Amino acid sequence: MWDVSLTRRQLYARSNVVRASTTMRTHILLLVSSSLAFADTPKLPGIGEAMQEMIAKNEVAGVVTVVANKSGLLHLEANGLADIEKQKPMSVDAMGWIASMTKPITGAAIMMLQDEGKLNIADPVSKHLPEFAALKTPSGKPANLTITQILTHTSGLGEANGPKAQEAHTLADLVPIWLATPMQFEPGSQWKYCQSGINTAARIVEVISGMTFDEFLQKRLFDPLGMTNTTFYPTDAQWAQVATGYAKNKDTGKLEAVPPRGDFGKRGRPPQGNGGLYSCAKDYTRFCRMLLNGGTLDGQRILSPEAVKTMSSVHTGDLPCGFFQKAEFGNHGNNYGWGIGVCVLKEPHAGLAEMLSPGSFGHGGAWGTRAWIDPTKDVLYVLMVQRANFPNSDASPVREAFQKAAAKALAK
Repeated sequence: MWDVSLTRRQLYARSNVVRASTTMRTHILLLVSSSLAFADTPKLPGIGEAMQEMIAKNEVAGVVTVVANKSGLLHLEANGLADIEKQKPMSVDAMGWIASMTKPITGAAIMMLQDEGKLNIADPVSKHLPEFAALKTPSGKPANLTITQILTHTSGLGEANGPKAQEAHTLADLVPIWLATPMQFEPGSQWKYCQSGINTAARIVEVISGMTFDEFLQKRLFDPLGMTNTTFYPTDAQWAQVATGYAKNKDTGKLEAVPPRGDFGKRGRPPQGNGGLYSCAKDYTRFCRMLLNGGTLDGQRILSPEAVKTMSSVHTGDLPCGFFQKAEFGNHGNNYGWGIGVCVLKEPHAGLAEMLSPGSFGHGGAWGTRAWIDPTKDVLYVLMVQRANFPNSDASPVREAFQKAAAKALAK
């Protein structure tokens, strides 16, 4: 109790001391809490060291690595810088353009609609987009493209390039551009990476759901999974979290900043299912853990187990697939097949795939981001970097160093 004999000025001074003491205790508690939270972030030995070596070689400026299983995180670590000029440290919460890592999310959206009986991946595309009924193959036959073909890069659909594509505001605007472009080959005869096919799938989601693709994903996937920093259109606050993209100068070996891609990330541009998303390591890990758990995470059922199995199974037969088909990358086209929006490892090979089991599946992005899920070993790997000019981002030395270090740590 206050001493009634104290003057008003003495009382005021004492109350300030009490408030200051309380504030100091609060700050101390916050610092302790923050330190404990940081200390509780799991780290596997060797991964950080491997990433620091890649940073020292100017392969990347900074990196976020995640290893997880069905139960949760086994490793989460940030190394290096998100911005070299500002000397801004990379954060585990840093966002980045994930480019083609958007494709598995588009595949998952299609599988949600199949779970609901609103489509079947064997359906002709023209069942949902009637404009495709008149599409002809190079030999003049009706194309009769299926949803499976557009999601496995076996459709032969022409790409939407040029000024008209850059002027598009919606996915619907892109449809006539795809259809006006000559097809590349007879459907199902070969595998060739095709951006327009994936975007056609995103447009199908819009037509069936009655929502724009970004609205569908927000309501049906991102909100239920707690993916709070995954979006086609980052806010100002989110842009502040986006790590700077870099390209390695071929002459000097130094990293030089490159601007964000102008065709993605801005309102007024279509929500492109082939590569429009920005995200962070924590968010994408939640998406991957959902798939690893057979379609559910933290009590939220997103996909049926059957849908996950269909999505992660090979639908391309014996066609050589993927980005390791050239001799310089090992002639490994026969080691891969394609699922619904995902690459599937049929048979492991030396190097980047030696730690993965047959049936592992995942996808990468143009700027070096990676996510691979190994259901047999109950493990997934997520790598977030922003490097613009890897000769082959699937075969980047950063991915190999990360996965090898992670597998070594897990083996111990």
